Amino acid sequence: MSAQMGRAAPELDIAAWRNTTVPLSLASLRGKVVALYAFQMLCPACVSHGIAQAKKMRATFPHDDVAVLGLHTVFEHHAVMGPAALDAFIHEYRIDFPVGIDRPSDSEPVPRTMAAYQMRGTPTLLLIDRTGMLRHHIFGVSDDMQVGALLAELIYEAPNGRCDDGACRL
Repeated sequence: MSAQMGRAAPELDIAAWRNTTVPLSLASLRGKVVALYAFQMLCPACVSHGIAQAKKMRATFPHDDVAVLGLHTVFEHHAVMGPAALDAFIHEYRIDFPVGIDRPSDSEPVPRTMAAYQMRGTPTLLLIDRTGMLRHHIFGVSDDMQVGALLAELIYEAPNGRCDDGACRL
């Protein structure tokens, strides 16, 4: 479990965005559930599972309720995973959701957003509720049904973050 669970999600530290005309922030997405998928292009599980799952989330859930974001967070093989390679990857895999490039650290191999969320690697899925609280931090391959259930719970959760008598209402 991440140290930030149940606390305000740290703001993203993004060097550049792809697939959006304006820079995004968690503050600008307040009111939506945010599904943030951290990946690397050379990570086999990211390619075979994480990107596919993020695309399914984007296609399944209403964009008014759920913002699906990618976070390209490079902590190894830095020389071969630059912006041009990412652009080709996004095109090749037909990624249509916004992708932020995690800002590199000045002194460490782990980029800044990855460090702020204490990620152990990729793929990592972060689910942030409508109020900006980090609710789920899932490292590795996660089951589509489980993730869908977690997202549905966050979408239909009462505004105060709790469900009364087992029923969640807007």
